[in-house]
Amino acid sequence: MTKVLLQEQAAAGVVVLRLNRPAVLNALNLELRLQLAQAFTQLDQDDSVRVILLAGHDKAFCAGADLTEYVDATPVDIMARRMDLLWGAIAKCKKPVIAAVQGYALGGGCELVMHADIVVAGRSATFGQPEIKIGIMPGGGATQRLTRVVGKFRAMNILLRGEHFSAQVAHDMGLVSELLEDSQVESRALAIAQDLAELPSIAVRLIKESVLESMNQPLAAGLEFERVAFQTLFATHDKQEGMRARLDKRKPIFKGR
Repeated sequence: MTKVLLQEQAAAGVVVLRLNRPAVLNALNLELRLQLAQAFTQLDQDDSVRVILLAGHDKAFCAGADLTEYVDATPVDIMARRMDLLWGAIAKCKKPVIAAVQGYALGGGCELVMHADIVVAGRSATFGQPEIKIGIMPGGGATQRLTRVVGKFRAMNILLRGEHFSAQVAHDMGLVSELLEDSQVESRALAIAQDLAELPSIAVRLIKESVLESMNQPLAAGLEFERVAFQTLFATHDKQEGMRARLDKRKPIFKGR
C-alpha cells in the first residue's frame, strides 16, 4: 500500500494523521479509508497517545469520495466494502479527535469532519454535501450527524440542494469550533491538542463518551450515564491530584490513572 495517510508524532501524546492524496484533493479511495480505519484502531489502543489530530493540506482537507471507484460500482460492490466498519473505527475512537480544516471539506470529507470532536477551520475552507448532484446521497453519516448539529431545516437545505457553504457559515451554524486565518489553523489545532494531552485522560474519555451518549439516548438515560461517569472519576489518581493541586495552588501532574 502507498502512503496515502501520513502519521507523525507532533508532540507528547499527540499524533497527526495527514491525508496524503494532494493530486486529487485528498479524495477518499478505499486504500485511504482502510489506512484511516487501521490507524484509528491502533492509536485508540495505544496508551501513549492522548489526542489525534486529523489534517489535509492547504487546498483540501478532503474533497469527498474518489468517484473513479464509484462510477461503475454495484450495490453488491458497495456492501462488500463494509463502509460501516471503516467509518466505525473513527466514530468509536475513545480519544479526542481534532480536525484541522483548510480548503475543501466536501461529501465524505465533510462527514469526516463531523467525526471529530473539535473542528478548527481556516476562513477559506469550503464545506458541503454535494452527493445529490451526482445522483446519490451521503453514506458516511451526514443525514444523521449534520441534523443533530445544525437542526432539521438547515440540514435539509444543505443535503437536498447540495450547495457548498463557507467556513463562516459552518461556524455560525455550529459545525466549526474555531474559525481562524488559514495560516493559523494547524498551529492552533496543535496547541489545543497539546492542552488536551496534558489533561486527565480518563476524565477526557468519559466526557467524550457522555456527550456522544447524549446524541443516542433520551435525556434521562444520558443523565444517568453522566452520573455514573462522574462517580467513577472519584476513584482515579488524577481526581485526587487535580483537587490537591488546586488547593495547594500548584500545577497538577496527571498520570492518566
